[in-house]
Amino acid sequence: MLYLVEHFYSIQGEGRYTGTPSVFFRFGGCNMKCEGFGCIEKASNGTEVLGCDTVYAVNKEHFSHNWVPIQHPHQLTSILDQYELPEGVDIVLTGGEPLIYASDPIFIKFLEDLDANGHTITFETNGSIGIDFEKFPIYKECIFALSIKLSNSNEPFNKRVRGDIIYSIASESKEAFFKFSIDAESINLGLEDEIINIIMHAPKTKVYCMPLGGNKAEVEANTEPLIEFCKSKGYNFSDRLHIRIWDQNKGV
Repeated sequence: MLYLVEHFYSIQGEGRYTGTPSVFFRFGGCNMKCEGFGCIEKASNGTEVLGCDTVYAVNKEHFSHNWVPIQHPHQLTSILDQYELPEGVDIVLTGGEPLIYASDPIFIKFLEDLDANGHTITFETNGSIGIDFEKFPIYKECIFALSIKLSNSNEPFNKRVRGDIIYSIASESKEAFFKFSIDAESINLGLEDEIINIIMHAPKTKVYCMPLGGNKAEVEANTEPLIEFCKSKGYNFSDRLHIRIWDQNKGV
């Protein structure tokens, strides 16, 4: 079953296309928990759930009331009619991990409909789930923000870093770029070697580093050390503009 957690029209807050007006579709479900990021979301029953900054789109057990089951692609495409949109506005598919639905017929039809209507499609993915580009050629028309998880996620290396999948996505897609979430403490723990070992699987792919944090205070605390890190390594700094402006993740 395909689940949608939320949708909203905003600007892209991070990565190569920061500032671009985009409609976001956040899908529910993920193959990782990333509890090392230390973000806590309180469920309706008062339970505090540890994970990434969008744990409500990862943990179905505690946040299922926000997960809407999708049984037809029109349920998704009709959402665009709810907004006053410029023609061909960018569409961002995020989660959770949207590629857990990579072979779902409803999901594929949704992508094909978006492409047929002139939308640029960007996936925000952890880059650990393979795509059959030959069976589903629509993915060759998509952009992929490869947010490969680092050791600060507390996920095992062989789960979060899949060199063959990284290479495949970077080689077969319309466009791809790396996007890493980094905190000041990790910079001091030899993070550079981790990044080198990841980007070697797609060495011509640009690298963007953004400050880790689920709120404005955390993002700002990690910003200056990360800028200095990017300057020393030649990586691109990416702000998390939506958090800096609105101090939250939901609906922005």
